[in-house]
Amino acid sequence: MQRFALVGAGFIGAVHARSLTANPDVDFVLVYDIDGERSAALAGKHGARATDDLAEVFDPSLVDAVFIASSTDTHAQHLRSAADAGLAVMCEKPVGSTLAEAVAVVEHVEASGVPAMVDFNRRYDRDHAALRRVVDEGGVGSVELVQMSSRGPSLPPIEYLRSSGGQMRDQTVHFFDLCRWITGEDPVSVSVAGSALVDPAIAEFGDVDTSVATLTLPSGALVQIDSVRRTGYGYDERIEVMGSTGLVESRRQSSGNVAVYGGSGIVLDALHDGWFARVEPTYSAALGAFVGALEAGLPAPAPLRDGLKAQAIAEAATAALMSGRTETVSY
Repeated sequence: MQRFALVGAGFIGAVHARSLTANPDVDFVLVYDIDGERSAALAGKHGARATDDLAEVFDPSLVDAVFIASSTDTHAQHLRSAADAGLAVMCEKPVGSTLAEAVAVVEHVEASGVPAMVDFNRRYDRDHAALRRVVDEGGVGSVELVQMSSRGPSLPPIEYLRSSGGQMRDQTVHFFDLCRWITGEDPVSVSVAGSALVDPAIAEFGDVDTSVATLTLPSGALVQIDSVRRTGYGYDERIEVMGSTGLVESRRQSSGNVAVYGGSGIVLDALHDGWFARVEPTYSAALGAFVGALEAGLPAPAPLRDGLKAQAIAEAATAALMSGRTETVSY
């Protein structure tokens, strides 16, 4: 079994705590948070021990792996500490607060040789993974056009958005990663159009709540990603890949699969009320993939460099949104 420490006991830390507890190959031993009461409550709920000492978190006599789910500005330092201690590490995105910091920490962790994975959990969505297999097996021929949607359902608090880094870095970055993962190509350029349609206050700090990003791949194929912070109809996520011989789609998902037929028409279940209900199963699946790789001595399924590349695309997309020009992606 892999002995895990969890760093961060907020909302996403609590999600990962449930996954750590449920995984039969994990011994969930420690929880750390800057808020001692919060870490104690989470640890008590899951049979782990709370600690206010980061030295314990990165002590290889106590743990084998660390899951970093703390605030963004701490990711790089915690990754360095895990690498220096020789501990496997799984980390929420992004790997660094800035692209330069991310580059430096990825190089540091890679040099240490420890297994390290970024938690791009949407790769573990059942339907998205099935779509990728079809593409990999040549089921639609050569990829020519990819359409992705990441929509709503409700606007996060303005204070969260103010410190989120912007829609490209906070929301669309997951789909920049999916673009690379599905096509096997690194986008070479990106253009973005965006507006603050839900709340004009978002524009006051240079962000948008509705956007369309267009990426060009080395093959010449195009990827279009629409991102919306608020819908009026639920959480809407889908992917469509058109190739030279066909099309494959990971469809939007409803909250159920019941249809009521009547004289006035057909009533179907609505979409999920929120993003978390749609993606919750992917968190435990991502952890399972990481633990399975550790147990088998295999490389991490989503190495930190994948996180770095998605972050590089997000930086170029943010620049494109601000400049109104097509920007080159520099990795």
